Amino acid sequence: MPGFFIQPRNTLPPSACPPCPVRDRNTSVQCKVISSLSNRQRPTMRTSQFLLATQKETPSDAVVVSHQLMLRAGMIRKLASGLYTWLPMGLRVLRKVEAIVREEMNAAGALEILMPGIQPAELWQESGRWEQYGPELMRLVDRHNREFCLGPTHEEVITDLARNELNSYKQLPINMYQIQTKFRDEIRPRFGLMRGREFVMKDAYSFHADNASLQVTYDRMHLAYSNVFSRLGLKFRPVEADNGSIGGAGSHEFHVLAESGEDDIVFSNGSDYAANIEKAEAVPREKARAAATEELRLVDTPDAKTIAQLVEGFGLPIEKTVKTLVVHAAEEGKLIALIIRGDHELNEIKASQQELVVSPLVMASEAELRDAIGAGAGSLGPLNLPLPCIIDRSVELMSDFTVGANIDDKHYFGVNWERDLPVPTVADLRNVVAGDPSPDGQGTLEIKRGIEVGHIFQLGTKYSEAMKCQVLGENGKPVNLAMGCYGIGVSRVVAAAIEQNSDENGIIWNDTLAPFQIALIPLRYETDAVREATDKLYAELTAAGFEVLLDDRDKKTSPGIKFADMELIGIPHRIVVSDRGLAEGNLEYKSRTESQPQAIAVADVLSFIQGRVKR
Repeated sequence: MPGFFIQPRNTLPPSACPPCPVRDRNTSVQCKVISSLSNRQRPTMRTSQFLLATQKETPSDAVVVSHQLMLRAGMIRKLASGLYTWLPMGLRVLRKVEAIVREEMNAAGALEILMPGIQPAELWQESGRWEQYGPELMRLVDRHNREFCLGPTHEEVITDLARNELNSYKQLPINMYQIQTKFRDEIRPRFGLMRGREFVMKDAYSFHADNASLQVTYDRMHLAYSNVFSRLGLKFRPVEADNGSIGGAGSHEFHVLAESGEDDIVFSNGSDYAANIEKAEAVPREKARAAATEELRLVDTPDAKTIAQLVEGFGLPIEKTVKTLVVHAAEEGKLIALIIRGDHELNEIKASQQELVVSPLVMASEAELRDAIGAGAGSLGPLNLPLPCIIDRSVELMSDFTVGANIDDKHYFGVNWERDLPVPTVADLRNVVAGDPSPDGQGTLEIKRGIEVGHIFQLGTKYSEAMKCQVLGENGKPVNLAMGCYGIGVSRVVAAAIEQNSDENGIIWNDTLAPFQIALIPLRYETDAVREATDKLYAELTAAGFEVLLDDRDKKTSPGIKFADMELIGIPHRIVVSDRGLAEGNLEYKSRTESQPQAIAVADVLSFIQGRVKR
């Protein structure tokens, strides 16, 4: 545009100040504006130059500790439901997680790439997931009426890349990863960064000529993930898992142990066995079925519509009752019954994996039950049931048990297998419970809550077959590539670390994750002695490689508020510089995990800190 002038950043028009070295090298007049800018921009991390956005009150909509503390510590701010802005304090932590993830991925031989966040529908239709993925997939249409989605994951995109770039087995194996924002239209975003509609994820994808090669990379990535979470200082467990909608064969989840976790993880107290609740194999505690001691009898049970009512009304042990759950069969228009013990819960993943059961699981409606059986849900049982049955392993070992009679308000008591009805198909249908035998025969199972922060999969040829991703093998014939995929919820790791490391005063960061390792707090910074000592110590600490936040807020901010803010933020080490301490030749040091401060000689502070901070 003629006459249009863009003002250069941090410069002024010639008339705004007298000649200075910036404009005229021959004059000695120093521009006050430039001098002021250089002072403010000197490389010192001070609270006066930082967005320190701490809050005293806990937001009412924040439920879990990590959400509360990330808001109060000024790490994030809510934009809309499930959407958050990372403020400088939080972003420093996020970048540290990313850096460790990146280092371990590179060390494992993975190559970093960056794929588009917007993906064409054609690729998802080609893989078959456009319809399968459900409403969580954020879909959009461009001005040309072409369909796209915001990527929650990138299997289709990476497979498309591989089929266009790879043509020979000699290019394999190859493992590519990215660290990128993902999108998922959660029906109820909650718990801050735990379950949002936008999140940062590291996703890697490997391609192989055969499953043996895939297993090698899978094991290498398993180790890399363990290295990541160990370096982050987290208490975690890798567990066997179900592949879910991703597809494929073997998989492992990595869980950070925390009471606020959404997942139950199962592990043996006598071995390395560990799995999530969906995958854990349920082994009956009983070794054999006890002999029958009761006669079969039909009993009126008008007020027993549930297991709890049956147990309370007739004084039955709950482990002597069964639940009969009728679901849609794999054969269209048919139903099938799943039988579990009264004190157990159906594992829907296991149930849907049965050959005769439709997947995903669909429960029969009350109308369907009436039409097929002639009774309501509270009166069903395997005896005289006009449907095929699958019973849980624990049910097979029951004797003298109680079942619905398939007649409203009636139950059979004293039921026994083989005497009263044949044993039908037996399968593992239930969730494990604490105290069950470990499937490997070593110890018993314990259950704890966990936050899933990583998941690795052996996908096999699911996507390469669907999308015709092939290379020429050693024999010169086309071969479908075996794939693996490997994800880490980078932003979720930050929240999970807080769930595991906090107290009534705030976050407790370790030295690896902390936004700053040291909080340097001068008392009466306006005095010459304190300011000079503080600035000198800051220079020494930063020169030694430490990350230091200098709290130079003026005397309007009390020492108590400064201390509380640094504890809320979770900075691991605090050094206080005061007139009184300097007069005695000391500075005050306090660790975030210790209750009392200690005096350190000024001359010894650097060596002391070098011995305390883990790097």
